[in-house]
Amino acid sequence: MTDPAIEITGLTKRFGNVTAVEGLDLTVESSEVFGFLGPNGAGKSTVINVLLDLISPTAGSASMLGYDVAAERKELHRRIGVVPENYGLYDRLSGRRHVELAIEFKDAMDDPATLLNRVGISPDEASRPAGEYSTGMAQRLALAVALVGSPDLLILDEPTAGLDPNGARELRELILAENDRGASVFFSSHILEQVEAVADRVGILAEGELVAVDTIEQLRRQLNKGAQVSLDVSHPPETELADLANVRDVEVRDGVVTATCAEPTAKLEFIDRVRETTTVTDVRIEESSLEEMFASYTGETTDKESDATAKMTVKP
Repeated sequence: MTDPAIEITGLTKRFGNVTAVEGLDLTVESSEVFGFLGPNGAGKSTVINVLLDLISPTAGSASMLGYDVAAERKELHRRIGVVPENYGLYDRLSGRRHVELAIEFKDAMDDPATLLNRVGISPDEASRPAGEYSTGMAQRLALAVALVGSPDLLILDEPTAGLDPNGARELRELILAENDRGASVFFSSHILEQVEAVADRVGILAEGELVAVDTIEQLRRQLNKGAQVSLDVSHPPETELADLANVRDVEVRDGVVTATCAEPTAKLEFIDRVRETTTVTDVRIEESSLEEMFASYTGETTDKESDATAKMTVKP
């Protein structure tokens, strides 16, 4: 039986009178892409720092790939790749030398040029001192270092920080490729669309407690938000729509029929019922966003005009 990628049991961490994490239980399965979400100050960084043995828990335990994160740190770190939120580079060393040192440390057989090319760093850029790198370039180099040795588990803390849209897309492709290879991926991000694009499951942390863990689709169902279906029609349908199972809030106005469909099959049934007596000229389906679900579980605002007080950032 394969060990879980991450196993956290009863994790509590206090800093003086402040409790950062309280009684956290979490299992990330092998070969899973897991998105770790939470507003600033929720405790995400504390959890990751415990996993990396940068701080010790007040209570509870944590293991990765079957290794205790503190007692078996040396063995564990040869099987994981890490991109911390604030990655420190050696300013005078070239990008290539950073990767070479990681290869030596892990006693791996990787080709530095191949890894650097994979994250979008050219040979000329790789020869430059890392102190001259932009934030995005430094993040790409950190990813190259994390990939050394084909790790069984990648831990990525805000991996899209500093990346432009093309870089973020390439990162998503890299995460999926590593997962296809068999690696587990655990990553935190403030950019909710990035999480939704790649995560098998997500966990939402609020005030040090895990308030939700599931697939995004299951979280939608649990909140009963459903999907908004809008149909442009040639004339109002001459049929009953409110009696359809899992369909609510039906409205007909100005040539548009709208309804909230709680289940995927309800969307098809709603569309088919409308088409029985009128012509449908256009269909629009808007799923409840991860942003809305996040707000429901944490009490955060989704009002774009309140960005100054919102703790999460949503970017395209």
